[in-house]
Parts: sequence; C-alpha cells; structure tokens
Amino acid sequence: MNDAFFENIFALNTIAVVGLSPKPNRPSNYVSKYMLENGYNIVPVNPGHNNIFGIPCYSSLKQIPFSIDIVNVFRNSKFALETVIDAIDIGAKAIWLQDGVESKQAQEIAKDNNIPFVMDDCILRRHRILK
Repeated sequence: MNDAFFENIFALNTIAVVGLSPKPNRPSNYVSKYMLENGYNIVPVNPGHNNIFGIPCYSSLKQIPFSIDIVNVFRNSKFALETVIDAIDIGAKAIWLQDGVESKQAQEIAKDNNIPFVMDDCILRRHRILK
C-alpha cells in the first residue's frame, strides 16, 4: 500500500467507528476525536450508548440510516469478520481495522468485494503521516 492508496481513503468523509468509547483515555475516543477535528464526520457505533461527542450512537452498522464511507473497527479481532461482512452489506467504500485488530478471512472477503482494506494500523497515525 502506497501513499495514493491511503490518500484515496482519506478523501472519503463519513467514518462509522465500531466500538467507539465515550472514555477520553481510550484509543477509539481520542482517534475519533482527532478525525472529527480534522473535518471527518464521525458516526459512533456502540450499543451501550445513546450518543458520544454529542453525536447519535447506533447499535450496529446496519442501524445507520445513511451511507458510510469508511468503517473503522476498534473491536476484538474475533468480531472483525462479522463487522466486515456488515460493512460490505451497507456499502462501505473502505474498511479499516485498527492496531491489534486482525482477520485474514475478513481481508479476503474485502478483497473479493474490491473494497480498500487496512488491517492492524492506526488511522490517526497514518493520517498524520500524509498530512
């Protein structure tokens, strides 16, 4: 993956964050806050909360009533495959598994569906490199 690959992803705007925590010390929170502060629309996906950052929170990707560009995953790797399948089902344009989140099977499914896929990497760190 080269800079152009990541630039194409960062040209997208609406990011559904699966596993977004309301706790400021959690990576999902400060990474999402950074992306929000850098002009991205953040859509929290966490069934345990009504809103995060004052933004309505959805219980699953399939509950979101509008289109999503990027699905950013902050959940345990054992949930990656089902999350990627849901991301494909809702028509996500890119899928990003954060640091420590890995699934070769999910990677293959994304590849088979021609969806840009990043695994075990931080969207904040990568964005700062290209900025």
